[in-house]
Amino acid sequence: MSNMIVLPLIVPVITAILLVFLKEHVFLQRIISLLTLSFIVIISVILLVEIQEQGILRIDFSGWAPPFGISFVADSFATLLVLIANVVAVICMLYAIFTMELRYEKMYFYPFTLLMVAGVNGSFLTGDIFNLFVCFEVMLLASYALISIGGEKVQLREALKYVLINIVASWIFLVALAFLYGTVGTLNLAHISMRVMEAGANPLITTVALIFLIVFSLKAGLLLFFWLPGSYSVPPTAIAALFAALLTKVGIYALVRTFTLLFPNNTEVTHMALGIMAGITIIAGCIGALSGRDVRTIASYNVLIGVGFIVAGLAIGTESALQGVVYYLMHDMVAKAMLFLAVGMMIYVTGETVIDKMSGLIRNYPFFGWLFFVAMCSLAGIPPLSGFLGKVLIGQGAIEGGNFVLLGLGFFSSLIVLYSLLRIFLSSFFGETIISLEDEKPLPKRVILPLTLLAACTISLGIGAEKLAPFVTDAAETLYTPSIYIDAVLDGEQWQGEVNK
Repeated sequence: MSNMIVLPLIVPVITAILLVFLKEHVFLQRIISLLTLSFIVIISVILLVEIQEQGILRIDFSGWAPPFGISFVADSFATLLVLIANVVAVICMLYAIFTMELRYEKMYFYPFTLLMVAGVNGSFLTGDIFNLFVCFEVMLLASYALISIGGEKVQLREALKYVLINIVASWIFLVALAFLYGTVGTLNLAHISMRVMEAGANPLITTVALIFLIVFSLKAGLLLFFWLPGSYSVPPTAIAALFAALLTKVGIYALVRTFTLLFPNNTEVTHMALGIMAGITIIAGCIGALSGRDVRTIASYNVLIGVGFIVAGLAIGTESALQGVVYYLMHDMVAKAMLFLAVGMMIYVTGETVIDKMSGLIRNYPFFGWLFFVAMCSLAGIPPLSGFLGKVLIGQGAIEGGNFVLLGLGFFSSLIVLYSLLRIFLSSFFGETIISLEDEKPLPKRVILPLTLLAACTISLGIGAEKLAPFVTDAAETLYTPSIYIDAVLDGEQWQGEVNK
């Protein structure tokens, strides 16, 4: 056991409570928040190394062994996502420090951000499905406050829609938990998996699995995404980037964990449903990205295309595809944050949101223009950037599994992503400049720094894929072979004996 596993949840929560009492000391809030998130990054790296040396790590609260107590479990998949999520959160917080108005910072921006990150970390690390619900709610409650910071009319309208949808999803989540507990008599993820394997292709369990599919699809923006484009377009840029990078990824993580670990029996039904929903989401995202004229809307629909593509990898379900899912999840966190920060900067320097009203920006801001180009290439999956390897592995898995429809949709979506972002790049950065030298707003180096750091991350994830390969391979193996996770949590001999009974 390692007590460090709980730190990514506990440390941000304690810090957030402390920062509530430092409302007027904004500079101190900034420093403490950055140090807290940086500390979690270091802890994540240490945990990853320990997992490679010792195997999956577990902590049992109050000494109650699974399945009776609450457990946190750190495998390579969860810890990789915690690491990347907190790296992105540090960079987005830097951008907020450099650009956000003081009055927004005094609206408890830093405490709510830390609470949201704590909920994200807890969702990745929990070994108990009820605590997944609790961590989801911590994350969502903080996001409710963040989406409405500033109190603009359009923010409040979208916040109301966002809150109502997530309340409905949370209610369905509770109903699903009740059905699940009534069916298998446990809430520990590994123990649920064991009980489901014992039950076989039970129609009741398949029905419960489909209810969970609806819940996590609402939270991930899979098919049921009508709330997402508006909600991600209205907050301040740093918050929108955090939302795009983290919130849907928690829903996707829950889908991956649910349909690789909890309900592996009746894949003909569950994976077919996942594949159909992923395909429709990709198509709808492509239509939205092609028809949009507002840069924020185009960016939001690109989030949906990414969601569909990752879930397509899950639906394919081969070990190669799952490796691609892990790689692409990490890439998507970085690349979507970079895209939303870039879009926010474009709106800041032009005062416009429609691409037809922007042009010639590369003459005024050449370095910024090429940073946007890097984000575009990364999201389109052009080598050697981070999006390439994930797409190749998911494509390889699709060929191995004979899923040629999803293969075609996935790679067609790459062309649409490239076209939609290239449209922004050519229309907004080239052509006759609309900003005279007198009207040019300066972009200080400190404002460009977060975007530069994200560009370095996406390049490093692509070029350094070989260094990450052992962690990603281990994560995919754990997802593909649920018994590895079950052995680590329930102690192999104990649960094998129970299965034999």
